[in-house]
Amino acid sequence: MKYKINIIDDEKNLNDLVRTYLEKEGYMAYSFYTYEEAFMHVEDDVHLWIVDIMLDKNSGFDLLNEIKSRKPDMPIIFMSARDQDFDRIIGLEKGSDDYITKPFNMKEFLLRVHNVLKRVYRDNPEHIEVDGYRIDENKRKVSFGNQEIDLTTKEYELLIYFVKNKGLAISREQVLTKVWDENYFGSDRVVDDTLRRLRKKMPEINIKTIYGFGYRLD
Repeated sequence: MKYKINIIDDEKNLNDLVRTYLEKEGYMAYSFYTYEEAFMHVEDDVHLWIVDIMLDKNSGFDLLNEIKSRKPDMPIIFMSARDQDFDRIIGLEKGSDDYITKPFNMKEFLLRVHNVLKRVYRDNPEHIEVDGYRIDENKRKVSFGNQEIDLTTKEYELLIYFVKNKGLAISREQVLTKVWDENYFGSDRVVDDTLRRLRKKMPEINIKTIYGFGYRLD
């Protein structure tokens, strides 16, 4: 799984350039050009936000507050055309992880991104966040805040299958084939039963039932 990065900067050319360089480095990068557009994505399951301080409406500081109120551990790198100690100090006090002044050298920028991700995730993008839950694929552990959630093997594998196919409509037959086995013999109700237990243990998980077809994790 690749690192996912959201970018908010109302300078479209620079925004697009940053996204292009990040994609060349193997990251999945998404661009937003207005405060309102970025605000709609503050709950995205990404690994990093890159935020310009001076936006079309409100400020990068306001957006940081919104992101941190929902995802306190989300790393954020500020960009700014103003090289002022005051902005840098305010950004760090509010919880930003780094600060880079425009115009910047793209190699330096990419190095800063790499270092923040390395520090936060210890070179392990297999820490997935979805609907407030944190999944460690290496340890096969799921937690919500400081509480670890005890899942059976099939509950965990079902969860991971939905996460890896987030946003896609998945049929019950697909789930049986991928999570159980293509040679599985038994009632397909096993999917519904396992999903019911998963929802009970993880009530915030947004897995929707598509009646007559299957499921979708939004």
